[in-house]
Amino acid sequence: QVQLVESGGGLVQAGGSLRLSCAASGRSFSSYAMAWLRQAPGKERELAAAISWSGANTYYADSVKGRFTISRDNAKTTVYLEMNNLKPEDTAVYYCTGTYGSVQVWGQGTQVTVSS
Repeated sequence: QVQLVESGGGLVQAGGSLRLSCAASGRSFSSYAMAWLRQAPGKERELAAAISWSGANTYYADSVKGRFTISRDNAKTTVYLEMNNLKPEDTAVYYCTGTYGSVQVWGQGTQVTVSS
């Protein structure tokens, strides 16, 4: 089973950029559809972006469309979230998740804080 570890979070000013990484260990990473979800304080976890196992298909929430880019490198077993023009409302814990059939795995999360 794949295990996921996120990195790249931090504190950034509004308008700035961050790149999150999610490194996977274990077999069959390239078979997993991957996604980034986020959870702000007092709010429910929401899907920010997703990418198919091949990388051919992506999805973005309206709130991040045009600012965030999800990508994956199956050779490096890593998925990325490039975040540009960050806004204070992007402040949240960002979680990487992978799905393969009925199996879903989660990372521990990484904090992103955007100051105004």
